[in-house]
Amino acid sequence: MRPAHACGAAVVSFCAALAATALPAADLDRGREINEVCAACHGEFGQGGKRGEYPRIAGQSSEFLKDALKSFRARTRINIPMYPYTQDRELPDADIEDVAGYLASIRLPTHPPEFKDGDDALARLRAMERVMIVPRADGDVEAGERTYAKECASCHGRTGLGRRKFPRLVGQYTEYLQRQVAAFVKGERPHDEVETGGILNRLDAKTTQDILAWLTSIQGRDESAAP
Repeated sequence: MRPAHACGAAVVSFCAALAATALPAADLDRGREINEVCAACHGEFGQGGKRGEYPRIAGQSSEFLKDALKSFRARTRINIPMYPYTQDRELPDADIEDVAGYLASIRLPTHPPEFKDGDDALARLRAMERVMIVPRADGDVEAGERTYAKECASCHGRTGLGRRKFPRLVGQYTEYLQRQVAAFVKGERPHDEVETGGILNRLDAKTTQDILAWLTSIQGRDESAAP
């Protein structure tokens, strides 16, 4: 058996090696520059399209964004418009790291800010452009909350803000989520891990709509805990 101090030294050396090989932190200024290309569809602040034609990407976790971009590149997730933008010559891995970090850092408030007397019209307009409130969806909110807690919370978080590679759902356009659910059910987009047994295929249209109604009812809740 090695002396305790030798084991301790080995642990320190191992940790140092891990630190040396760790990925550098995302360059958010560089990410902001890269996002100028994304902004043509997803908006300057990653807020997406007003009718959900383009999804909100602001406030998604960097893990999810990186995974999605690389999936588009590899065509394991089919999205023809995204394919050319995600090729290595256009968006190398280092750029993916930076733009994902930048988008993950964006917070879109769900309430208008409090303005000061000295704020001019342009400052007020720019601040209001960041406010994002998805219209309330029809449905049984209480039933949606119960189903969400049972079927969705373990992956997407208790209040829909996402976890690791699982995207945030709250604050996302209802129309976009409806299209994605349809794609999952048709098998056009992969959804569940193998062990979950196809959650969305087990839910009828009303139950799914109730979940969407609940998600639109809790915007702003626990936003500080967003990834």
